[in-house]
Amino acid sequence: MIADRYDAFLFDLDGVLYRGADPVPGAAESLARLRSIGKRIAFVTNNSGRTPTAVAERLRSVGVEARADEVETSALTTAAVLSGRGVGLVYVVGEIGLVEALTQAGVHVLDGEPERVDAVVVGWDRGADYTKLRTASVLVERGATLVATNADPSFPAADGTRWPGAGALLAAIETTTGVRGEVIGKPHAPLLLAALERAGGGTPLLVGDRLDTDIAGAAGLGWDSMLVLTGIDDRDRAASSMVRPTYVAEDLSGLFAGY
Repeated sequence: MIADRYDAFLFDLDGVLYRGADPVPGAAESLARLRSIGKRIAFVTNNSGRTPTAVAERLRSVGVEARADEVETSALTTAAVLSGRGVGLVYVVGEIGLVEALTQAGVHVLDGEPERVDAVVVGWDRGADYTKLRTASVLVERGATLVATNADPSFPAADGTRWPGAGALLAAIETTTGVRGEVIGKPHAPLLLAALERAGGGTPLLVGDRLDTDIAGAAGLGWDSMLVLTGIDDRDRAASSMVRPTYVAEDLSGLFAGY
């Protein structure tokens, strides 16, 4: 079966393990089966708003066994990257998950309207307003590096509508300043490499529902991937896409199919 070929399984969340408030049928059972045969698991998300503890709690609420130390968010990876570069002072357009990750990594977050910072860090922020975007833009114009946890243009709300995502906020600052931000999350490598490390290394399979982030990210690293049809993209999009998943499955039970 497919699962026998891999050591580490990296799972996207929304559209793979749950949809809004509802569990994806069979997802919890599939992950439990992977664990029962000794496979290692990590959960990887571009959503920078939630802490790993909150993500694990959300997964458990839909029946998926999860620990906070199995969760890699774009906020955690961004914080690790900036800390590793010696970045000391940042201004954040983002929520608690991002602020907490940066603080715990030793990066000092400045509020209000600081004169200068080393970097402006942009994530998903439901409280972002004109003042915050103006301050971020001015700081970038004064020389701050512009970094984004991810560039997802929209966030899939529970009622099926789309809300502005981190990419929409990033675009406002980029348009204002003419500066292109560095993006850490999927489909870029840093988040995925951190997730594989969190899963203990080995041969990975990335499982997701989006061709443009999950499957493209895996392809960029030369990894195998599985597109599950329980979320955003379907077989027609997969067939016409220049980015091709290794496997396409109706749901996570496909991990246990022969191939």
